[in-house]
Amino acid sequence: MASCGIKKKFIAELIGTMLLVLFGTGSAVVTLLISDSITPGTAGIGILGGLGDWIAIALAFGLTVMACIYLFGKISGAHLNPAVTIGLLVTKNISVSDSIYYIVAQAIGATLGSICLFLCLGDPSVAIGGLGATAPGMGVTYLQAMFAEFLGTFFLMMVVMGVAVDKKADPGFAGLSIGMTVTAVIVVLGAFTGASINPARTFGPYLMDLVLGGANLWAYFPIYLVGPIVGAIVAALIYDYLAKDNDLCEVPHPFQK
Repeated sequence: MASCGIKKKFIAELIGTMLLVLFGTGSAVVTLLISDSITPGTAGIGILGGLGDWIAIALAFGLTVMACIYLFGKISGAHLNPAVTIGLLVTKNISVSDSIYYIVAQAIGATLGSICLFLCLGDPSVAIGGLGATAPGMGVTYLQAMFAEFLGTFFLMMVVMGVAVDKKADPGFAGLSIGMTVTAVIVVLGAFTGASINPARTFGPYLMDLVLGGANLWAYFPIYLVGPIVGAIVAALIYDYLAKDNDLCEVPHPFQK
């Protein structure tokens, strides 16, 4: 691949992941800041209100993912997620060298997103909002959280394979389908794990929380690294198996008479 091509893809992944973290985690931080302003001292990292809060946060993430896919999908594929990149790597939909560039760009972009969030909202974004860092909810064990992240990313990766990678898919619906999948996963899993389903999304806030004097949550990072990566790999391999040689078969449309 020409160097100018990978440079453009690197920039697209960096900007896309930066926007995802800025506006996605920003929605969580703003929710916590509003909660603290109404009832001072009640907010904190990972402590959010009821289902309404999680629906709002999920929509912020999902809509941002959708927009970034339509913006950058034609340039880099808009992975925005190291787990997705690794899933595509094991199914030979991306080269090893390109995948390294993608993952580095995603990590840098996530970090820049957290920096931008801090510059917009100041110290309260760290002290109260924790920059939107993910952590298991009350009573959720380490393994439960890891399994939840596995399942959420498994679902996401299956949708990515089905609507964006499969040659039979209509690419016009990829952004909507993937964005709404992210929304659904966060609504269900948000209160349990923060529903990262993306190692870069967790990496950026963790790093900048540490740098800016916030909470040190790195002990939880394996949850958001192992769970999503394994989930993406398993989903990609299963879908690849299901779709392999499927072009040789006539697949009836469910609405055909």
